[in-house]
Amino acid sequence: MKQLLLTLILLSASSSALALDEINITYFGNLAIEGYDAVAYFAEQRAVQGSKEHETNYKDANLRFASAANLAAFQADPESYAPQHGGYCAWAVSQNDTASIDPTQFTVHDGKLYLNYSKKISARWKADKEAFINDVDRYWPQLLQD
Repeated sequence: MKQLLLTLILLSASSSALALDEINITYFGNLAIEGYDAVAYFAEQRAVQGSKEHETNYKDANLRFASAANLAAFQADPESYAPQHGGYCAWAVSQNDTASIDPTQFTVHDGKLYLNYSKKISARWKADKEAFINDVDRYWPQLLQD
């Protein structure tokens, strides 16, 4: 009986350890978007590396910004700037999976930021983003619960 109980406890602990983080973060530094500035994607239409001097915590992840102004903009309205679906590769989420990102591969569409894994995947995403967005919105809640 004790062995069965120990097995159940270990299985439970390992399942929770494998749960998907709500925000895609780096292994070191707990950084979202690999340290890139979420606001710059909108304001400058390009990927800009953030600075440790302009950092905030959002949903247990650290986000960095290139300037105090961008940090303030994010803090005033984080949901407008945060990447969709936790900052995981949008195309992967549309396939009911997750993947890391290349922060230089992004799309701002209808006021929302989508990140992708690579240049090749980003091109695939952009070719049919409307259909992929529908799939992403359908799969994301399920991925968080698995």
